[in-house]
Amino acid sequence: MTSVFSPIRVKDALERSEPLSAIQVQGWVRTRRDSKDFSFIELNDGSSLRNLQIIAKNTLSNYGAVQRLTTGASVIVQGELVPSQGKGQNWEVLAEHVEIVGVTDDTYPLQKKGHTPEFLREIAHLRPRSNLFGCVFRVRSRLAFAIHQFFQERGFIYIHTPIITGSDCEGAGELFRVTTIDAKSPPRRRDGNIDYAKDFFARSTYLTVSGQLEAEAFACALSKVYTFGPTFRAENSNTSRHANEFWMIEPEMAFCDLRGNMDLAEQIVKYLIYDIRSNCVEELELFAKFVDKDLLARLDFVVERPFQRVTYTDAIDLLSKSGEKFEFPVAYGLNLQSEHERWLTEKHFKCPVTVFNYPKEIKPFYMRLNDDDKTVTAMDLLVPGIGEIVGGSQREERLDMLEANMRRHKMDPADYKWYLDLRRYGTVPHSGFGLGFERMLMFITGVSNIRDVIPFARTPGSAEF
Repeated sequence: MTSVFSPIRVKDALERSEPLSAIQVQGWVRTRRDSKDFSFIELNDGSSLRNLQIIAKNTLSNYGAVQRLTTGASVIVQGELVPSQGKGQNWEVLAEHVEIVGVTDDTYPLQKKGHTPEFLREIAHLRPRSNLFGCVFRVRSRLAFAIHQFFQERGFIYIHTPIITGSDCEGAGELFRVTTIDAKSPPRRRDGNIDYAKDFFARSTYLTVSGQLEAEAFACALSKVYTFGPTFRAENSNTSRHANEFWMIEPEMAFCDLRGNMDLAEQIVKYLIYDIRSNCVEELELFAKFVDKDLLARLDFVVERPFQRVTYTDAIDLLSKSGEKFEFPVAYGLNLQSEHERWLTEKHFKCPVTVFNYPKEIKPFYMRLNDDDKTVTAMDLLVPGIGEIVGGSQREERLDMLEANMRRHKMDPADYKWYLDLRRYGTVPHSGFGLGFERMLMFITGVSNIRDVIPFARTPGSAEF
């Protein structure tokens, strides 16, 4: 009777409690070495950081070809899963058949040696096969799952907001235009400007910078919603924290004030860290060993302690009196820079900090004006090592105040009639925030450059792959 070889992931094979007489594994050769009568193959299929050792005997019909296998080659192996005779692994496979699917040669760039993140960015199509980036992208997958789990457990409804939009939510003008107009001979108005009324959507359109405005519309019907998708900023910034295409998690809640908003933001950060600590143990151990030796202690510190809350005014006061020499000036009315945020979290409070009630002049039009007529109900959640990871606010639900805010920001309320309708028809206090997915991933992995937590980064001057 012929054996039926059951396909199994490397991760599942390594976690078996019993041997298996007939299994099939498939993946890529990490290393291969010869002994007297055997060839030892370390096989990885991306399901685990660890490899599965394959024992290929010299009695295999294609043993000569097996001996020529090099790092990066792909194989399908059928055989028996047995307790390992060697150190460092519980199980190994005694191969009965080794099918060579794809060969490689010595030009394969991921040889068994250390590679810098800078080098691996140049081969982003191959870097997921490395230990570090395999771990990063498995954690990215789990983190996305945990985000949905967090909101679904709390009764939020998942919505998809448009990627092509006609509105600039943040009002910063850092937008990628979406157009089908012929750049060589665009239609023009009498004043000489391009006539976007003749464009595909009969108006100017852009890639979204945020799904917030549309999420507000749904929150004013479904009470608690969230969107999780790609967002785009045409910002010419080459820092390690900025990318032009990134993912954002944006909840929006009706009948919720700034305090409730801050509570939820702090809860999700703790929840996500706890989930990854529980479900990505071997990946975090690799990061703690090779990326950031203080990582695990810092993550546990954030989970176990309450977050500090401080007003923007008090934060400026602390920074001004700190005696620290900052590159960027500290003054009331200026935005906090990354160095200021990190001083608050790493040196002063030594824990995550939520800063709230910012001057109205430095925040967008949709934030609710406080009774002091000077500040708005904005909040930023800052974490050690990164700085801002969440930004949000209570939204302005009063029609007259929102229209006044728009005019103050030199916006035409007529362009946002649908948004103002939300305040005309059954308006409610409501709040929401944006959590940068890649920033959260950087914090959880200790990886310091945003380009290394995105599969194919989009940054100024770079749109390869």
